[in-house]
Amino acid sequence: MTHSTAVHESTHASPSTRLGASLARPAAVARLDDWGVPPGSPLSDTVALLVAELAANAARHGRVPGRTFELRLLHQQARTTAVVRVEVSDTHPRRPDPTTVTMADVDADGGRGLALVAAVADDWGVEDRTGPGKTVWAQTGPAGPAEPQQGERESRTESGPPGVSAAHYD
Repeated sequence: MTHSTAVHESTHASPSTRLGASLARPAAVARLDDWGVPPGSPLSDTVALLVAELAANAARHGRVPGRTFELRLLHQQARTTAVVRVEVSDTHPRRPDPTTVTMADVDADGGRGLALVAAVADDWGVEDRTGPGKTVWAQTGPAGPAEPQQGERESRTESGPPGVSAAHYD
């Protein structure tokens, strides 16, 4: 018996501004809805949070004047499971280090975005991209995040240059 798997992909460029970042979330939710993942479902809500945080970081920390950031969604739907990978690429060379993500102090105005991504995604990391900059990605499915074993995240993700802390990237 053969089980069918649907694979969808969407890419969208946005200006590296607050407005561009704020428009990425509803665009992702609409695209997921097109693919059969309804708004308000756990998977849609999780992806919306991941997109919001990664797009906000691209607009705030990955901004290079005159350049855009790119949102790419990959959705794989099997019979009973779905996986969504969110990729946000920008042209700034500074890279967050997934191994150093911590929650910001309660009085801080920022510094929580990547900690939220780490908390809700099954996995996340940073990769090189063609051209300048990097791609920050997160992946999740409908069952919620799996807790990585001690040291497992370091082996599954690629870190940035020495001395670059994700806490300062957020």
